[in-house]
Amino acid sequence: MVTARLEDKINILVVGGGGREHALCWKIAQSDKAGKVFCAPGNGGTAADARITNVDIPVTDFAALSDFAKNNSCDLVVIGPDNPLADGIVDFMQEKGLTVFGPRKEEAKLEWSKAHSKQFMLDHKIPTARFAVMHDFETARKFVFENDWARVIKADGLALGKGVFVCDTEAEATEALSAIFKEGRFGAAGSTVVIEEKLIGEELSLLLLIDGKTVLPLSACQDHKRRFDADKGPNTGGMGAYSPVRLYDLHKDAIEQQLIKPIEAALKNGTMKFQGMLFAGILVGVTHGSRESKTAPIPYILEFNARFGDPETQALMPRLKSDILPLLWASAQGSLAQEKIEWYDKASVCVVLSAQNYPESSSKDKVIEVGELPADAFVFHAGTKLDADGKKLLTNGGRVLALTALGDSIEKARENAYKAIAQIKFEDMACRSDIALKEVGQCLST
Repeated sequence: MVTARLEDKINILVVGGGGREHALCWKIAQSDKAGKVFCAPGNGGTAADARITNVDIPVTDFAALSDFAKNNSCDLVVIGPDNPLADGIVDFMQEKGLTVFGPRKEEAKLEWSKAHSKQFMLDHKIPTARFAVMHDFETARKFVFENDWARVIKADGLALGKGVFVCDTEAEATEALSAIFKEGRFGAAGSTVVIEEKLIGEELSLLLLIDGKTVLPLSACQDHKRRFDADKGPNTGGMGAYSPVRLYDLHKDAIEQQLIKPIEAALKNGTMKFQGMLFAGILVGVTHGSRESKTAPIPYILEFNARFGDPETQALMPRLKSDILPLLWASAQGSLAQEKIEWYDKASVCVVLSAQNYPESSSKDKVIEVGELPADAFVFHAGTKLDADGKKLLTNGGRVLALTALGDSIEKARENAYKAIAQIKFEDMACRSDIALKEVGQCLST
């Protein structure tokens, strides 16, 4: 494998069209190693940035994407979304001779099969909630009835972040099983379910750059999955995030021992193969239902994703002091041990601006107005597009924009974020009002 460091300017193709991809393109374009930056298919935000060129090719057309990358001398392809990874886009492109950031299909199974992911954790002694894997409604319903700890229901496959049901009662769990098995709400992704113990604690997200041998953690984030304030309502793709996370600092040593070291050992002994970004959803300060844990705090791994998180990426990129391009390149080339990551001494708070009825429905063709933003605020586009004349910005999705602001503290970053949101308007715009509020309260009390 080539292990040379990045020396010359390179052309980059980023595959995807959401907020994560806009944030990645925005950061990549700042690199003095970046030549041409393409985004396929991109969105209104990438289209409006003179440093980025949108390419009208869907993420599902592997052949057209590969041909474009080769014909435009793209030295590196960066894969953003989960679906093409699960469908083997990296395998396909590598066979065409392209250098790609992202895991191969079998490696990405840690995300696209929750049952496989849980077994991996079990095999490598990575703490996770007890679980069972079920393949039909009646067996699953009987298991829920017989085990009062079994209250988290997960569709096994990819479900746009919406295939997880955290239930309080047997009736709610049964309703979730019915939605998956009987209604077929998640299609083939719901032919198998993972039923888990309901653990009570606080979540954080940790993104790990991996080059097949070396693990390099990014700064921790906390995501807000539920649609409404106080973590009410349905799960979404993410309504906001912030970084850094005080809770991570408190449990950093335990996370190192219980998560990172087992992964490093698995890479070394060959029981794990992975190159790209591994996203760990972690629960800390855990109690088992109403029973307090009698042992020292253990970080439990809720799930793995095989790519950059969204909206965690939008929260992280403005904090990242290091040039991201050498990091992506080194991960793809197997030379990550030579790299280090530096962060600005700033906190970030990212608030997602969505359609009023998201996740049930999206917004389409509504004019978006963005006023003058302060220097410490950044807008990353997700569900947006430009009109036919390329002049007006229009809505084109459920999660429309992500507003990220920096500050000297989480409290100041949060204040800056919500002030900046006042400069943005579109019909039926909605957002949570409590992103990072709990963190502010905890920081003020210590």
